[in-house]
Amino acid sequence: MRVAIVTFDGFNELDSFIALGLINRLRTAGVHAEIASPSAQVTSMNGVTVTAQQPLEFVTDADVVLFGSGIYTRAIAENAALMDRIVLDPTRQLIGAQCSGTLLLARLGLLGDAPACTDLTTKPWVIAAGVRVSDLPFTARGPIATAGGCMASAYLATWVMWRAAGREATRQALHYAAPVGEKDAWVDHALKVVGDELGDDAPA
Repeated sequence: MRVAIVTFDGFNELDSFIALGLINRLRTAGVHAEIASPSAQVTSMNGVTVTAQQPLEFVTDADVVLFGSGIYTRAIAENAALMDRIVLDPTRQLIGAQCSGTLLLARLGLLGDAPACTDLTTKPWVIAAGVRVSDLPFTARGPIATAGGCMASAYLATWVMWRAAGREATRQALHYAAPVGEKDAWVDHALKVVGDELGDDAPA
């Protein structure tokens, strides 16, 4: 399963890198996440420059597409030329967004009448785009999921991992990354948050 983590200039490192690091714990299960960007290099909100692993157009072929947040997301959402490069198909892809990335899903018409999560700064913009905003840290409906708050990126990654490789493989991958002394409690909590939203869609 190929995962595109869409990363623009001004990106939030926590959104892109936490998802990248956690999801790639499942490489042995055939799950591979990569940074996809509209240019060869992008620079984060804190001045960290990274080289894209895939072009933005990779989102069309990827099995999973995740959008993080960033300080330029509103401008990106209004950039028709850039948004036209993002061609997605929820009938065959899992699509998720974090914080202001939820605004991009709204602009792409992927949220419908479902409640969505975002951060507090982006909330009024998402509401203005006609989307109901949930106060939960994570929500999912079918192939679409959203998360709100930087650290909720772990929930978005957990959702991808669970859908891709099942609950037990996800538990093992999360357990490795979880804080020492809190591993079981931390993993149980992440699985509960995501599992409550997955419901009958949760693979064994």
